[in-house]
Amino acid sequence: MFVSVSTRCFSEMEFAEACRQIVDLEYDRLEVWLDEESSHLKPSTVAANPEQFAKRYVDQNRIPVIAFDLAHDVPSAVFEGICRASKYLRVTQISVPSSPLGTPFNSEIDRLKTLVRIASAEGVRVSFRTERGRLSEDVHNAVELCGAVKGLGLTFDPSYFLNPALLDKVFEMIAPHTFHTHLRDSTLSDAQVQVGLGEVDFSALVAILRKCGYSRALSVDLIPGRTELSQRGLELRKLRMLIDSLL
Repeated sequence: MFVSVSTRCFSEMEFAEACRQIVDLEYDRLEVWLDEESSHLKPSTVAANPEQFAKRYVDQNRIPVIAFDLAHDVPSAVFEGICRASKYLRVTQISVPSSPLGTPFNSEIDRLKTLVRIASAEGVRVSFRTERGRLSEDVHNAVELCGAVKGLGLTFDPSYFLNPALLDKVFEMIAPHTFHTHLRDSTLSDAQVQVGLGEVDFSALVAILRKCGYSRALSVDLIPGRTELSQRGLELRKLRMLIDSLL
């Protein structure tokens, strides 16, 4: 396992500036946040010329990309372009959202099958994020979707599963299907708090992932609006050091 960080942590900045901030904080692996509604980095921009994007990134940055993370669902043509950019950058992981609550289960299975088929052609894994307000907020739904779509995994965010009575069971159910992680400190009532003031048991999470043979990224993913920019660097350093100490 290794530590990475998402550019979402600085999503109010231009992408290039976010990369510089992350390098200054001594992270050495990067997850790229793509949001069509933001000026940070749009998926349509990457997809328009994947090879050019990859070349420009390598020319301008020394920190390797290990994953892409899509804020929203995108058209198939855009997703194909992102998968091609992934191939050029030797990225093997893309995270996507699951559909909102109320979406027919069979429709979601069909959508995810299409994404997995497109990504697999470029040697890329697809996982969907565990999030409130979406089908993946229910752990049983999340695991069932993984079972229904061959090659599909989860991007596990433990912040949304902190009920003490269910925590161990949730970790055990989700860990075998985990392709990627998004980490921050949280409480049952607050999705993001200062590092050390939350209830996320990072040690237990690392232990069960290790038990399942997980060897991929532990990706720090702060919600930018929940931490002032002036404090974000400190929080990111603390999280990096905390997770590093467990590896």
